[in-house]
Amino acid sequence: MNQTTVRVGAAFAPVHHGEVVQGAFRVDGRIRRGLVTLPCRLYRAQAKFAPEAADQVRVRPAWRRKALRGAELALREVGLLTGERFGGYLEVDSDVPLCRGFGSSTSDVLASIYAVADAFGLVLPRETVARITVEAEGASDSLMFEQTAVLFAHREGELIEDFGAELPPVHVLGFGTGDPVDTLSFTPARYDTSEIDRFDELRSMLRHAVADQDAALMGEVATASTWINQKHLPIPHLAAVCAAATEVGAVGVHTAHSGDIGGLMFDRYIPDLGPRVETARRLLRDLGYDEQWRFTTGD
Repeated sequence: MNQTTVRVGAAFAPVHHGEVVQGAFRVDGRIRRGLVTLPCRLYRAQAKFAPEAADQVRVRPAWRRKALRGAELALREVGLLTGERFGGYLEVDSDVPLCRGFGSSTSDVLASIYAVADAFGLVLPRETVARITVEAEGASDSLMFEQTAVLFAHREGELIEDFGAELPPVHVLGFGTGDPVDTLSFTPARYDTSEIDRFDELRSMLRHAVADQDAALMGEVATASTWINQKHLPIPHLAAVCAAATEVGAVGVHTAHSGDIGGLMFDRYIPDLGPRVETARRLLRDLGYDEQWRFTTGD
């Protein structure tokens, strides 16, 4: 360990709050699954990594096996860059709820990868991070692409499209819709031709929403994607939820397409935002959605 300067690396990774859109898209003559996630700062995962002159990585807590795999794969990349082999001790601390649609596994894995890279004073390319994140957990969210909104092939670890700017800022009234979902055991939705046609339209609409920073248009995309996926992972009382959103002037409804969280999306700059959200909270409670929270994007 004399040739390479090392230290205890530390890093954190954010979460997302479900998806703005998730589906299947026509890309260069083939159909590719992809998603656009909604940024969220409610929770985060933190990791520390202490390199050791060993062949294995130990992790605490021991059940965070995906984070462990992420660290191992990151060390493989470090080895390719430095010509040296390391093991080490990984510690992961996360407050992210599991199996709900916040991207808990991806957040763990990313924090671990970043901590390993930080231990060696390296910054791995985002494309490399995406690739090894998918390798570590089988499917990944797009949390490694924080600067701009992207359409991400979550089971391949590749960008389909970079929209070139952040999503329009919104205020979200989040709520829990049911039971947590095991993402990897969840059977991927099968979309028919008309639904794929619609997803291509939604991709174009979202591109314009990002370019114009049009929260209302993004909300339309999110609501449409939610309805397409309703037959694959039904949300109780979705029609009533959408009616409530219309009543309070929300721009749309979005959900975790393989989780149990949803949200009413509001233009964060409307002057009477507070009263609208409070009315929405009451309407959701009337539907049985007592678990609620709020956050804002675009900060």
